Amino acid sequence: MNAMKLSNDHDQVKRLLCFYGDDFTGSTDVLEALFQAGLKTILFLEPPTLEMLREQFRNLDCYGVAGVGRSLSPEDMERELRPLLTTMKKAGAAVVHYKICSTFDSSPEIGSIGKAMEIGRDLFGGRYVPLLVGVPYLRRYTLFGNHFAAAGERIHRLDRHPTMSQHPVTPMVEADLREHLQKQTKMQTSLFDIIALEGSDKEVHGKIEQLIETEQPEVILFDVLDESRLEKAGRLIWQEANDGEGLFVVGSSGVEYALNACWKADGILPPTERKVVAVESVDRLLVVSGSCSPVTEKQIQRALEAGFIGIRVPMNELIQPELAQEAQLRLQQEVRSALENGQSVVLYTASGPQDQTIALIRETLAAQGLKTEDSGRLFGQALGRLTRELVAETGLSRILIAGGDTSGYITRELGIYALACKAALEPGGPLCRAYSTEPQFDGLELVLKGGQVGGENFFDKVRVGTTL
Repeated sequence: MNAMKLSNDHDQVKRLLCFYGDDFTGSTDVLEALFQAGLKTILFLEPPTLEMLREQFRNLDCYGVAGVGRSLSPEDMERELRPLLTTMKKAGAAVVHYKICSTFDSSPEIGSIGKAMEIGRDLFGGRYVPLLVGVPYLRRYTLFGNHFAAAGERIHRLDRHPTMSQHPVTPMVEADLREHLQKQTKMQTSLFDIIALEGSDKEVHGKIEQLIETEQPEVILFDVLDESRLEKAGRLIWQEANDGEGLFVVGSSGVEYALNACWKADGILPPTERKVVAVESVDRLLVVSGSCSPVTEKQIQRALEAGFIGIRVPMNELIQPELAQEAQLRLQQEVRSALENGQSVVLYTASGPQDQTIALIRETLAAQGLKTEDSGRLFGQALGRLTRELVAETGLSRILIAGGDTSGYITRELGIYALACKAALEPGGPLCRAYSTEPQFDGLELVLKGGQVGGENFFDKVRVGTTL
């Protein structure tokens, strides 16, 4: 689909949608959703310049910026989000989406979704801020305001989810998203529940108008159970967008799947099935994991069973200045030797959440006067430098990075400034093409995997690829 042009003094391009991802790996969820709809989309790792949007990436239907809002305080969110969202508003997109994780992890102090809503509401106005979190494609559901998410084969209420209920920074102790949000903002939130989404489009539209008239909400949370109701929610959001000068929306990649369904029904997009592209295999794959989630733990185990070489990163040495250089050279030589022998490698900082080295690393950090939260920066920088050397030395064409902080630092070390989706491998873990300022890394294929993403054999699937 060709982007729609706006005739104005700035010769800008009218786009369907712009988005800001509040964490690094989660931003690729939206990239995948828009790719599957056939929309030309680029995910920038830093806010793009106007020249980039006018020249190198002129014919985009949508674009996004991968951010770190989920790890920021409300004060830092104000500094980061307001100028960026202002720029997106000037781009003239019909919808500007603040993309959050489909498990809604946030708190009043860190990654406040309520704070993001307040900023967006102030900048964009509008009758209300749509909030849609469920994504059936990712097995995330909202019913009567309560949120549910998959873990393995089972679906758990969010406050009983084995991972999210024990999140180290933002544990989810409340499944009712309205109650959770009430601790972050004074904005009034109303629910458009699963029953309200029943009926014809005309009937559903009448129900939301009645809700707006009687409750005058500033935020409307949409229940999500299945694809048909998701499309109805998308139609309500799209109708609201058409009535204004750019609609600010908050939610997971379910927002894009909802809008995609509506756009196809309205003929804005061709009525095709989700885009499926074959992925060729590679002879060797480097996996760099800074994630300690139970999902990643199982993936590491399965990869080793499939023939990957597992190499533990000696992080306790790498964070000690007197030991770091020798440890890095030793590790680099070990990994390079395996790759040059044609073997695939899993390079990991921890085997899982119960890994005993986690406590040891915390003790080492404390001895240096550092906090536990400093580990992401230290680990990321060390792994970034290592990955850069390995890719340059061995000529790898594809890598997989697990963990949000790790992904951010490694892509920065490789000079990567933008990503385009090449193929959907598993929900939430697409294969991307990198744009880099450095020729040796430009065109590199990579997968950025969040902690909860992928089946147990995901690492081998990235190596082997897929067929049509």
